[in-house]
Parts: sequence; C-alpha cells; structure tokens
Amino acid sequence: MKKLIFMYLVLILTLSTYLFAIYYRGDSTEAIEQEAGLHGSMDEKYVMVNFLTGIDYWKNILKGFEDAAANLGVSIEYKGSTQYDVQEQIIVLEQVIARKPAGIALSAMDSEALNDAINKAVEAGIPVVMFDANAPDSAAYSFIGTNNYEAGVTAAREMANLVGNKGQIGIITHPNQLNHKQRTQGFQDTLRNEYPELEVVAIEDGKGDQLITEQKAKMLIGEYDKLLGIFVTEASGGVGVGNALIAEDAYKRVKVIGFDTDKGTLDMIKSGVLSATIVQGTWNMGYWSLIQLFHLHHEILEPIPDWKNTNIAPLPTYVDTGVSVVCKENVDHFYAK
Repeated sequence: MKKLIFMYLVLILTLSTYLFAIYYRGDSTEAIEQEAGLHGSMDEKYVMVNFLTGIDYWKNILKGFEDAAANLGVSIEYKGSTQYDVQEQIIVLEQVIARKPAGIALSAMDSEALNDAINKAVEAGIPVVMFDANAPDSAAYSFIGTNNYEAGVTAAREMANLVGNKGQIGIITHPNQLNHKQRTQGFQDTLRNEYPELEVVAIEDGKGDQLITEQKAKMLIGEYDKLLGIFVTEASGGVGVGNALIAEDAYKRVKVIGFDTDKGTLDMIKSGVLSATIVQGTWNMGYWSLIQLFHLHHEILEPIPDWKNTNIAPLPTYVDTGVSVVCKENVDHFYAK
C-alpha cells in the first residue's frame, strides 16, 4: 500500500513538473518574442511635415504613418503649411526641428529651398526621410514615393489610348515642384518618342488650387480648338478641370487624366466627366517613412561597421511605391472604406 501511494506521489510530482515547464517555457518564449520585436515608447515623437495640410491627398499617407506608430508604440504629430507657400513650410519645419523630435518625415514643396533646414536637422541628430516630394541634394537619408517620371510615362500612354495618336494636349501642373516636373517630363518625352503627332501645346501652373486650375482649363479649351486631352499632375486639379469641362460643355470632346484619389476626382470618373486618374501608393509612403525613422533613431542599422563615418547609406536611398490607373471600370475599388 505504501509503495502504491509513493508511486502516485511520484507520478503527480512528475506531471506537475512537466506542466510547469511547459507553462514557463511558453511564457519565456512570449517574453523573448516581445523583447525581439520593434518597440519604442510614447515619449519618442515623430513628426510628419507637408504643405496644403487640409487636402484629402494626405489622408492615406497619414493613415500609414498612424498605423506604423501603433505597431511600434510611439507617438506622432502632423504639421505643415496651410498654403502653397514655401516660406511658410520652412518656418513650420524650423519650429519642428527646435522641438527636437525623434525623427521627421518630410514632403518638400520645393526641391531645393528646404535643404538648409533639412541639413540642420540631420546635423543635430534628428533623422529626416523624404516622402512624396524629394529634396535630392539635401542630407535626408532616403526618399519613399512614386517614380514620378514613370508615372508621367503611364499617363501619356493612357492618354494615347483615350484620344488616339493625333491632336493637341494640355498639361496643368506645379512647374516648380520636383515630383510634378518629373511627371510632366515623363509625359512629354513619351508623347514625343511614341506618339509624335500628339502635341503638348501648353503647360499651365494650377498652383494646387481647384479654382485656378478650373480657370486654366477653361483658357485651354477656349484657345485650342483641336484640344483633345488635359493631363493634371496634382490631386486637387482634377475636379477643377472637370468643372471647366462641364461649364464649357466639353467633357465629351476633351479627355482628362488626373492624379490621386480624392472623392471628387473619383466621383467625376464614375460619372464620365474625367477619364482616369493615376494613383500612388500613398499608405506605403507614410508607413515606411516611420519604420525607417524608427530604425535611424534607435540605430538598429549596420550596413557596415561605423557607417556614419564612411558615407555609406544606412537605408535604401529610394523606395518606389508604384502607381495604378483608375478608370470607370475599376473606380469603385478606390473609394475610402
């Protein structure tokens, strides 16, 4: 009897030890996994800086920034100039730098005007990555955004599909902003090389303003009687051109390709006023900007030992977030859910 009781005790003790070991091992594994993940603190704040802060275009980029912050456990802030005014953006950027954030994600209104402020931030140990609109001669670590030249190529080929191989085309753009220059150049080069009888007859500055863009479009429609298409390189201009087509009763004759997916643009594509829009990978711009800033701030980058003193890029210097063409057939997929 005593032997039987002893055997039971041994079995119970063995089972208890086994169960404890499993529990402890699982708990430790979870702790190791948590320790190995990317985790910051709410005390570290990352700031996104852009311009024309009220426009719909930035919403999906900010959503990506917010999603990355939630995954990393850090705090974020959103700043920018309210107008299309480079001096205002410089002032905002300087104010952000003075508060010494953990990192800055920046879209530059002007490809050169912000270089001094960007360099100042980097020299002060504040990492800067560019998104959407680059400042290539600055000390920023990387650029995350569209290959804007190729976006222009895509738009030109889509325009030829819409209007044929002969006629007059207008462009409404931001002539002083690098990403818009590249879109315009890609569009012009492709028409010149692949569709030589599609002539770009005018390039107008819409100043990122819907009403100004509408006025420029009315001017193009009135001045060029063989105008078959307009390419608008920025987000708010599509609706402006659409309003001009309606006012001039020209939407059946003039095909319009816009840029990005604000609701007004999508609605006009759905109704047939606009023909298409070029869509960027905006969420990726915001998400990966913060991921890169986090790596820089925490110095968890080691492309080679002592990379800071060897002029070796610690990050991919350019990440292409890609484009898609939205038209009437697929427009429903691009409304915000």
